[in-house]
Amino acid sequence: MNKQTTIQITGMTCAACANRIEKGLNRMEGVEANVNLALERASVHYDPLITDDAKLEQKIIDLGYGTIKQTDDSVDTAADYKKQEIRKQQLRLSIAVLLSLPLLWAMAGHFSLTSFLPVPMLFMNAWFQLGLAAPVQFIIGWPFYVGAYKALRSGSANMDVLVALGTSAAFFYSLYETLRTLNPAGHGAHEAELYYETSAVLITLIVLGKLLEALAKGRSSEAIKTLMGLQAPMALVVREGVEYRIPTTEVIAGDILLVKPGEKVPVDGIVLDGASTVDESMLTGESMPIDKRQGDELIGATINKNGALRMQATKVGKETALAQIIRVVEDAQGSKAPIQRVADRISGIFVPIVTVLAVIAFGVWYVIIEPGDLGNALEKAIAVLVIACPCALGLATPTSIMAGSGRAAELGVLFKGGEHLESTHRIDTVVLDKTGTVTKGKPELTDIRVAAGYDEARLLSWVGSAEKSSEHPVAEALVAGIKRRSIELPEAEQFEAVPGFGIEAVVEGERLLIGTKRLMEKHGVDIKAIEAEQQRLESEGKTVMLIAVNGLYAGLAAVADTVKDTSAEAVARMKAMGLEVIMLTGDNARTAQAIAREVGIERVVAEVLPEQKAKAVQELQAEGRKVAMVGDGMNDAPALVAADIGMAIGGGTDVAIEAADITLMRGDLNSIADAIRMSRVTMANIKQNLFWALAYNVIGIPIAAAGFLAPWLAGAAMALSSVSVVLNALRLQRMR
Repeated sequence: MNKQTTIQITGMTCAACANRIEKGLNRMEGVEANVNLALERASVHYDPLITDDAKLEQKIIDLGYGTIKQTDDSVDTAADYKKQEIRKQQLRLSIAVLLSLPLLWAMAGHFSLTSFLPVPMLFMNAWFQLGLAAPVQFIIGWPFYVGAYKALRSGSANMDVLVALGTSAAFFYSLYETLRTLNPAGHGAHEAELYYETSAVLITLIVLGKLLEALAKGRSSEAIKTLMGLQAPMALVVREGVEYRIPTTEVIAGDILLVKPGEKVPVDGIVLDGASTVDESMLTGESMPIDKRQGDELIGATINKNGALRMQATKVGKETALAQIIRVVEDAQGSKAPIQRVADRISGIFVPIVTVLAVIAFGVWYVIIEPGDLGNALEKAIAVLVIACPCALGLATPTSIMAGSGRAAELGVLFKGGEHLESTHRIDTVVLDKTGTVTKGKPELTDIRVAAGYDEARLLSWVGSAEKSSEHPVAEALVAGIKRRSIELPEAEQFEAVPGFGIEAVVEGERLLIGTKRLMEKHGVDIKAIEAEQQRLESEGKTVMLIAVNGLYAGLAAVADTVKDTSAEAVARMKAMGLEVIMLTGDNARTAQAIAREVGIERVVAEVLPEQKAKAVQELQAEGRKVAMVGDGMNDAPALVAADIGMAIGGGTDVAIEAADITLMRGDLNSIADAIRMSRVTMANIKQNLFWALAYNVIGIPIAAAGFLAPWLAGAAMALSSVSVVLNALRLQRMR
């Protein structure tokens, strides 16, 4: 299977519909499908040699549903369709309410509830009630009949079957009673046993529930809308020397773009000219604007703060960092968590069981409790049918997954699927790579010691000039640190890198050696006087570079990969959550222990090669631990795959590291705690939803069968169950 497509589905009413479509698609050869009721969407992997998109859509249509093909503008198309559906539901509800209110008023008259507002005699007339109930039953309720027919035709049953059965029983029994009034020997109109209000009010309440559910479900995709809203709608492109303002969607790779101060960067690219600071907080979480100059990378949707930039587009459309983030979030929201399979199995057998229970309830009332009272027995059966609709059960898991993964994305945590969102709550051990995870991953100049007789600024200008030609990370740290001191760097006259030792150079006629103790010994430079200081700095996890001028010791410079500002706080937070935190690194033990002490990590596994990291993770798993591995996603890839959950620390430009289950867009280790907490609260939310969805039915069915629940109350409870499940899931969007 090497192709994937997403199809928006119309006409689904409950979990049984989603199950039927999913089973139907999965019966096709070379197809693996997942249907999400909350998103009304099918994610399909298929073998293009066996089938194609058109056959998949035709299968869904054959099962009795409609489709909207997912294209580049499909989000807008689906949104337009949902808006139309909501408007249609609002119109249906308005008509149903107008026609049902007189019936409800007439019903209240039977219970002497309207002494202060008498019921007009017209409202009690059977033919008048028929005239009001029939449009509700067969026009407003027609979609239920269509849905029931399609379900039964394909050999299954859904919510529509229960609603159509229940309301039809009430309506046609009432019609039978109405026709009896034509017989002079029969009942008078006001004496007939009528249940028109039962069928009409039931349909009205279900339409109301569906409308509230649609409105609530619309809110659950706010995260996607927020992310899409970040993109700059227009871009200023320069083609053949002429500036054009065009939609960002029309920018192509290689285009030259102008980004003025205060504007959003339209797409990913590279700075050609200009200097500015760019606010990348919406994607990377870095609160401080980042300096950008020629050659630096720009991320689409970030904000250019104060200088004009000329850039070249490198990634456009679906290749941009923002598009990748949106795709990961959509995939997570559309995927199915393992716990949902339990709900799917239950809802798959629910409707037939409920139908049997309704028949039993009818038989017990008609034969045993009140023999011969057809109307009363029918009422009890209708109440059982209606209270048991499995809508809430089908929505319990996907709405929580949507809300939880969407909120996590807003916090900079991208779950690649519902199964990872579920699995993460079981983690008890977090393994951290050191470089780029606990530390910034970029060495910085931390210490300078200058021997007597040397001017610090002059010596540093020589060192910076010599190291300027080196590509080693330590050399880059030295040069950057010296430049920050506003020291001018002359050109080196000679330069030679000595691998494993350091460099030899000539600057302004002075012969320099910069490097390790072994380089100094090789050239006979006496460094005994500073050996203790060198050891002390190295014990702090720093790399020491010794400096000699013309064969004599002149000073030293130390660089260190400094700890991220929030690492210690994040480690403390993880410990407070009951997690054991372990550092796993290829660095030497002394440096690793120094970093670990600084952030509060007790257990360190050091001097481990990349291929040995996976083995170290497996050894922890052998102890019965559930392990999350956190790394930069490259040399840590084997360990990320081996772990129960792999978390990749990534900037906004690298959000889809294949080895990881979760991408932490922000370099802050607090994102690990955020991910685990989000998983825990989402799982708790799912369990709450499943409990209430099942409780409605487990409690409601016996009450309805015992005759303590009128059908219209059963309808209200059923509608309320779906809405309450969705609203409970939406609480996740307020997570801090």
